[in-house]
Amino acid sequence: MNPASSKFLPGALLLLGATTLTDSLWSQASDKGGEVRYGRDVRPILSESCFLCHGPDGSTREANLRLDAFEGATSDLGGYAAIVPGNVEGSELWYRLTTDLQEDAMPPHDSNMKVLTAEQKEILRRWIEQGAEYEPHWAFEMPARPELPMVGDAAWMRNPIDRFLLSRMEGEGLQPSPATDRATLLRRVFLDLTGLPPTPAELDAFLSDDRPDAYEKWVDRLLHEEPYAIRYAERMATPWLDAARYADTNGI
Repeated sequence: MNPASSKFLPGALLLLGATTLTDSLWSQASDKGGEVRYGRDVRPILSESCFLCHGPDGSTREANLRLDAFEGATSDLGGYAAIVPGNVEGSELWYRLTTDLQEDAMPPHDSNMKVLTAEQKEILRRWIEQGAEYEPHWAFEMPARPELPMVGDAAWMRNPIDRFLLSRMEGEGLQPSPATDRATLLRRVFLDLTGLPPTPAELDAFLSDDRPDAYEKWVDRLLHEEPYAIRYAERMATPWLDAARYADTNGI
């Protein structure tokens, strides 16, 4: 995405890149020695491998242990606790995840539950070490504007979003790629929004447009002007129809 134009794009277009950015940048924070966050790094691991037996559903809960809330995870279980904030070795959870004794190991070997990877265990270890702080689910929190991080190459930035991207790249020892040529830029946004490349006539019209907001005007056209808007709607609906197995229920 062209940094100069990202501030003009609506949320739908920004979302196209948000998933990739989340997966490739932000979700890796826990692997780089930084702060481990419950909502981003820890909850997905516990939800997948622990909450079935130690989650909010009392009908399936084992050992009277809840790991989805701080009070339950740190409660006294008879002289010990599943999680002791700041004390990894004193946390029963860590012992159960790392022990070689099959009868004590969690998830149980005969439960067909997913076995945690070494990376996932390291995330949990560091989370406990850092205080095992829980967070409410993001859907129930009031959005708050974060502080802008400090960066070295301030001249590269075109908008506040760039500051977050550049801060992460600099932390990884990476540099932004050079800006792409205009023809490739238009091709990318066409493919992202409509699934089809621009026609030669559309490309020529864009390349001959010297206005500084020529790219933004094309984004607006693709989102709002027929027939582009129809293609955009079809493009956005396709993954949802696939996920709902639309053809299986309504015929192909």
